[in-house]
Amino acid sequence: MTKIVFLILPKVHLLDLAGPDQVFLEAMDFGVNIQVEYCSYTEGLATSTQLPFGTLKHFNDIVLNKGDFIVVPGADSQFLLSPQLLAQKELFDWIKKAYEKKVRLCSICTGAYFLALTGLLDGKKCTTHWKHTMRLQSRFSKLKVIENILFVEDNGIFTSAGVTAGIDLALHIVGLLKDDSTSFKVARELVVYARRSGNDSQQSVFLSYRNHIHAGVHKVQDWLQDNLNKKCSLQDLSEVAMMSTRTLTRIFKKETGITINEYITLLRKERISELMKNPDISRHQIARQCGLESVRHVTRLISL
Repeated sequence: MTKIVFLILPKVHLLDLAGPDQVFLEAMDFGVNIQVEYCSYTEGLATSTQLPFGTLKHFNDIVLNKGDFIVVPGADSQFLLSPQLLAQKELFDWIKKAYEKKVRLCSICTGAYFLALTGLLDGKKCTTHWKHTMRLQSRFSKLKVIENILFVEDNGIFTSAGVTAGIDLALHIVGLLKDDSTSFKVARELVVYARRSGNDSQQSVFLSYRNHIHAGVHKVQDWLQDNLNKKCSLQDLSEVAMMSTRTLTRIFKKETGITINEYITLLRKERISELMKNPDISRHQIARQCGLESVRHVTRLISL
């Protein structure tokens, strides 16, 4: 089980905490083997809007293992650079020791200031809210601050831009811990249909073509992803969508920008690419798992 620990600092920004936290809660409902905990270094905590917290664990009471995550949500930037926080040497030492144990570190928005104060971001690529990128780079000259990016990872440290980018980062982590299909299901549950990547690289087809809210089309896409090994007709899919074949054909193209056959082809290409990484799976097996009739069809899709 992977542990996700939120380190909650005074004057934390509520959405920076609540967004990723909800992602991980939904992920557990989809079978992702994670445990979420919360800690701080002080009592009497409140958010930047003065919403109070109950009693939280002290960070020293948290047991961490290799592969776990510590997530630092953003907080009031003046506090993050204040002598009050800088005086918490024990807290900074705890973070450093965790990183030495291969615990992965994450910051949301201005939480990057806290990670920068540890010195662990020195020489690494990182990002933060667009209003703070220049200030972060100026204040910590050894950092490689990247602008206009949602999130970035460098040697086990993940940093993200402001507010909703924390949701994107959390979804990315779900994908790392489970798979892209589960990550999409969580995004869909949160009505975040267009999951974004950190560096705008090409997204998985299992996550693409979802920037719509048409329930019938989503049902068809879900069914195809879960049943790629099965043969199906347009009539079968129309029953899944609960609409006529003509309507489904028209609405699918309108909502996704591609035809149903084009979508199926893209799904098969990506699944083939994933399966080809396993040397123990033959092309005959790949063909069956992708709903193809022969190895020749596998070869043809690889070449497209």
